[in-house]
Amino acid sequence: MRVFQGIAVSPGVAIAKAMVVDDKQPKVSRRFISRANVEAELKRLADAMDLVAEQIQTSQDEVATELGDQYGAIFSAHLQMVRDEKLNESLIDSIRYRHYTAEYAVSQSFARYIQFFERVPNPFLRERAGDFRDIEQRLLNVLFGADAKRKLAAKQPSIVIAHDLTPSEMANLDRVNIRGIVTEVGGPGSHSAIVAEALELPAVVGVGSHLREIQTDTTLIIDGHQGRVIVQPDEETILRYENEVEQQRQTKIKLRGLRDLPAVTADGETITLMANIEFPHEADACIERGASGVGLYRTEFLYLGQESEPTEEDHYQVYSKVIRDMQGSPIVIRTLDLGADKIFGDGHPPEQNPFLGLRSIRLSLRNTDQFRRQLRAILRASVLGDVSVMFPLVSTLHELRQAKMLLSDLMEDLEEQSIAFNRDLKVGIMVEVPSSVIMLDRFAQEIDFISIGTNDLVQYTLAVDRNNPDVAPLYNSCDPAVLRLIQMAVDSARKGDIDVTLCGQMGGNPVYTMLLIGMGLRSLSVTPSAIPEIKQICRTVSAQKCRELATRVRDMDNAWEIKRLLRENLRQLFPDDA
Repeated sequence: MRVFQGIAVSPGVAIAKAMVVDDKQPKVSRRFISRANVEAELKRLADAMDLVAEQIQTSQDEVATELGDQYGAIFSAHLQMVRDEKLNESLIDSIRYRHYTAEYAVSQSFARYIQFFERVPNPFLRERAGDFRDIEQRLLNVLFGADAKRKLAAKQPSIVIAHDLTPSEMANLDRVNIRGIVTEVGGPGSHSAIVAEALELPAVVGVGSHLREIQTDTTLIIDGHQGRVIVQPDEETILRYENEVEQQRQTKIKLRGLRDLPAVTADGETITLMANIEFPHEADACIERGASGVGLYRTEFLYLGQESEPTEEDHYQVYSKVIRDMQGSPIVIRTLDLGADKIFGDGHPPEQNPFLGLRSIRLSLRNTDQFRRQLRAILRASVLGDVSVMFPLVSTLHELRQAKMLLSDLMEDLEEQSIAFNRDLKVGIMVEVPSSVIMLDRFAQEIDFISIGTNDLVQYTLAVDRNNPDVAPLYNSCDPAVLRLIQMAVDSARKGDIDVTLCGQMGGNPVYTMLLIGMGLRSLSVTPSAIPEIKQICRTVSAQKCRELATRVRDMDNAWEIKRLLRENLRQLFPDDA
C-alpha cells in the first residue's frame, strides 16, 4: 500500500479501480505543402476553426444546461482563443509563408503558447496552458478526422487518473461509473477542480509524477477531504473508508431534521450560521440547509470567463436575485477579490508574486471605474433587503478610507439623481492579513463589522502558498500563531463593539467548531453543505466546555498536537465524525 499526497479540491471519498487516461494527442510530423496548395490548406484550417468553434459552443450550452451558466462560462474563454487575431495570424503565416500543413502549423503555434504559460510564475496563468491544449486537441482531431467528442467512459466504477483533464473531457465524463478524479497537475482554480466540485465528484489534483506508477485496474481510494491517493489499500484501510462513506451517508440523512432548528449551545449561547456563496442559484441551497443568511457573497463569477467587464446593471440584477431569493435574510456582498492577472482586458503583465501584488481592494482602488459600477449596484440593491458591503484584503487604514470615500461620493451622486439606496448601509472588511489584526482597534472605529478570512490569514501568517504541493503540508490552521491572531481579532472586535464573523474554510470544518466557539466566535459563515453538521455540534456542546478547550489550546505550542486534541474532543462528542 502506498499513499500519495496532492491538493484536495472536491470533497468526498471514492473507492474504485483506476482508469489511466493516456495522452490522446495525435502525433504531428513535420510536413510541408506546395505553393499551389496554400489556399486549399488555408481553407482546411478555416473550416476546422469554424467547426471547433461550433463544438465549443455546443459544450458550453450542454454544461450550462446541466450545471448552470457559471460552469458553461468556462468555454467562453475558449471561444475567445479560437477567434484570437494573433493566434490566427500565426497559423495563417505558417501555412502561407512557411508552407506548413495545417496540422503542423497548429502543433507549432500552440506549442509556443503552451510553453509560455507553463513557465510563468503565476499559478492561475499556468493553469491556462490546459485551455490551449484543449483547443489544440480539438483542432487536430478535426484535421485528422478523429472523434472530436470522445467520452471518458468506464465499464465499471472507476477513478480517472490523468496528467490533466481538459474542459471538454470534463464535460463528457461518464456520470454513471466515474467515481473520482486524480491528476498530476492543477490546483483549486483548475477547470478540472471546478467541474468536479460541481458534479460532486471527489477530486485530488497536483499529485505529480507518482501517478505514472499506477496502472489501469489498480484498486484506489481517493480522499477528497485530505488530498490523499491510496494505491492498493489493504483490507483494513478499505473497510475503514467504506465505513466512513456509510457514516457520512447516514449522517446526511439524520442532519436533515435540523434544518429549521436554531444553533443554540446546551447552555443557551446562540451561534449564527451563515452561508458562503459564489453564484446566485446557491441561495436555494442556503434556504434548504437552514442558513441564517449569506455571510459571504463572492462576486468574482461576474468577471471570470467573461468577454468584457460586467456593467452596473449586470451587478444589480444578480444581487437583486439573491436578495429576493433569501427572503429578507441578511446578505454580505464582498467586492471584487481577484488579481490583476484574472481581469478581462486589464493589460497587466504577469506578476512575479501575485499573492503580494495588485489584487482585491488594491485592484479596485486602481480601477475606480469598475469599482464605482460595483458599488453603485450594491447601493441600489441595498433598498431591497438587509444588505451590507465588505472590502477584501484590506491591510491599511488608508485603503479603507479610500474605499469609504468613494462609497460616500456615490451616495451623493445617487441622491442627486433621486435613486433610492440605504444611507445606513453597513460597511465591513475582511481580516486576512496580520497587519489588519494588529491595527483592528483603529479599524473598529470606522467600520460596522469584520469577517475573518482564515484561508488567506493562514497563508499570509505562515508564508505558505496553499496551492503549492511542495509546501502545502505547512499550511496549518492549527498553528499557534494563526490561533493567536484569530483570538486577537475576536477580542479587538468585542472591545470596539463591532460584529465579528469567521468565514474561511476553517469555520466549515467540524474539527474546529468547539475551539472557535471557545475563542468567543458567535457567528460563522460556511459552505451551505457544512451547515447541518456544524449546527449539530453547536446544539450538542456547551459554550463553557468550549471555553475550557480553548484555554487548553492556548497553552500549547505545537500545531499537530493541537489538531490531535481537537480531533479527540470531536471523537468523544461524535465518534463517527472525527
